[in-house]
Amino acid sequence: MEKTIVTTGKTIDLAIEAALTQLGLDRDSVSVLVLQQAKAGFLGFGAQPAKVQVTYEAPDPVPAAPKTALSAASRSKPKAAAPVKKPEAAKTAAPKQEAPKEAPKQEAPKAEPVRQEHPKQKPKAEKKAEAPKQPKEPRERREPKAPKEPAKVYAPAAPGSVEEKIEIFLKGLLENMNSKAVPHCYLAENGSYKVELVGEDLGYLIGRRGDTLDAIQHLANYAVNRDVEGHVRISVDAECYREKREESLRRYARKKAQQVLKARRRTTLEPMNAYERHIIHAALQDMDNITTHSTGVEPNRRVVIEYVR
Repeated sequence: MEKTIVTTGKTIDLAIEAALTQLGLDRDSVSVLVLQQAKAGFLGFGAQPAKVQVTYEAPDPVPAAPKTALSAASRSKPKAAAPVKKPEAAKTAAPKQEAPKEAPKQEAPKAEPVRQEHPKQKPKAEKKAEAPKQPKEPRERREPKAPKEPAKVYAPAAPGSVEEKIEIFLKGLLENMNSKAVPHCYLAENGSYKVELVGEDLGYLIGRRGDTLDAIQHLANYAVNRDVEGHVRISVDAECYREKREESLRRYARKKAQQVLKARRRTTLEPMNAYERHIIHAALQDMDNITTHSTGVEPNRRVVIEYVR
């Protein structure tokens, strides 16, 4: 069952984050519709926050078990009242006659207690000879865990090569960002150059949804292509983020397409860059009764998933 909530914030991203925090969901599990853009106003007057409508899937409510109704007979019958005791008639007390005093009786000698002899306990029966214990079946040996993959070894870049120029530029850029990550560049099969950032605490180099990683990649392409003949395509990655992001986008696209098929109405996804929009289009191009197209202007260009007969 689909539900919606409306949240506000200084910016659209802050309004979306407020809704996600309130619902306890991630961004791929909801659909966002911008209701109002944020307005700064003049000297603090007329400022308006951004307003968004967030749609999410909520589980159907479980019907409560009907309570057992009391039978009509049990409701109609009053509880039996406790019987009221009738006050006894006051008995006329007759004057008591004094009984004649009897002579004191002589106490009879106490008889000695007779000791009862306990029956002799029967000798315990001899224990039965225990059957020889069967040997325990040997436990199944657990297969040893697969050893962790050894760290990937990168070949050093040849002096004067394009790989060396890319690594030199990225090393200087990362040092200015106070990062200890090390770039390793190699030539891929499709003719592009792949760069993997290796080190610890790479999260801030990836950024929110890969924004920082995309910026590093854009700077590397711009700087290196000025000194190289022809056009060089450079892809920068860290902790296999690109591959994980692609798989997440494919799952997100299929989920949204199923919702469109069920409701038979189109839906508009969040703003994405050209590469992410291409992944959405490719994931749904062979799906029946579904078509996709892009709308809007960069950087707010979005993918529209639409139902067709």
